[in-house]
Amino acid sequence: MAAVSLVHSVFMVVLVIGLGVAYGLTPLIAQENGKSNFKECAELLSNSLWLNVAAAIFLFLIVYYGSMFAMQHADQDPQVVATAKPYLLILSLSILPLMVFQTFKQFAERLGFTKQAMSITIWGNVLNVIIALILVKGISGIEPMGVQGVGIATLIDRVLMMLVMMWYVLRSENFRVYIKHFSVKFVDFSKIIKVVKIGLPVAMQYVFEIGVFAVAALMAGNIGATEQAAHQTAITYMMAGGIASAATIKVGNSFGNQNYKRLQKFAYASYHLVIIFMMFFALIFTLFNQYLPYLITNDTSVVALAAQLLIIAALFQLFDGTQVVGLGTLRGMGDVNVPTLITFVAYWLIGLPVAYILGIYFNAGVKGIWYGLTLGLLTSSALLYLRFRYVINKVLEK
Repeated sequence: MAAVSLVHSVFMVVLVIGLGVAYGLTPLIAQENGKSNFKECAELLSNSLWLNVAAAIFLFLIVYYGSMFAMQHADQDPQVVATAKPYLLILSLSILPLMVFQTFKQFAERLGFTKQAMSITIWGNVLNVIIALILVKGISGIEPMGVQGVGIATLIDRVLMMLVMMWYVLRSENFRVYIKHFSVKFVDFSKIIKVVKIGLPVAMQYVFEIGVFAVAALMAGNIGATEQAAHQTAITYMMAGGIASAATIKVGNSFGNQNYKRLQKFAYASYHLVIIFMMFFALIFTLFNQYLPYLITNDTSVVALAAQLLIIAALFQLFDGTQVVGLGTLRGMGDVNVPTLITFVAYWLIGLPVAYILGIYFNAGVKGIWYGLTLGLLTSSALLYLRFRYVINKVLEK
């Protein structure tokens, strides 16, 4: 678990750059579709595909040379690093199919077709788990591969998901009016720059957020392997991201056809939904904190520490949910530069220094690190909400 935590820490910082660049297509498609500009949507898809393929190749090189180097020189447990290196290499190979998948997924979802991508992802995860179990445990005479088996399963899964998602978008009747204008031969650098102007700040938002968690995992690793494993066990990945994506779509469509009152209603509905959802799971984390870690590990020392972190996570995730919805809402309106600055200040100038002071300097351990992360998320959530209020009021005045 410590090896997986370490790999995800250094890998995700790079991967989210690609995911952020791919996300640049999102508000543009939503806004153009709101104007019924189908040809522009298709041309944006064509250029986004080329951009994401180039980004995938670039990111693979960063992971192979940069992340591998960082992992080896981060004062980590040598056994953890030795276990992590092959896993990181295999994961890096999966960046290209993942980026192509993201291109077509973002296109479909931003036109309102979200169920199909969800189905492909769910079945992909099921397949991933089955292959991983076979390769990790060595079922049916296959030699046990350990954590490398997880990487191979992920690579196979992402290639298949890419192919199915491409087939769906290019062959479905839902997209015929768009795809008739689509061609991989169509390259317009002005449209690529248009996507990059949105995608690059979004990528930096992801880097600032995920980067803080990566550094936090390294801090936990400096304390000990048990703390690093508990840190990985207790991190929550929430459905708030889905609500934020829906906010981007609906806000983007409303912004495109200049229905600002409707935009405002969708934004506030997204905030209300995420608060209700996060409060529900905060209750679950609090009531069952002693039992939930057993879903991931049987190591009693890890379970004991993870149970304590889940209490902090109950508060932590409420702010995480509201800040990610704030980002999604602002992206729908094409406002990405100021939110990027906000995430940098909140995570790197406030959250991370406090995490270091509490966790390392005052010896509060991984709990101190989490208190610092929670403060960073609280700051980000509050500032992003104030930014949304400022932008929407400015638009309504006009």
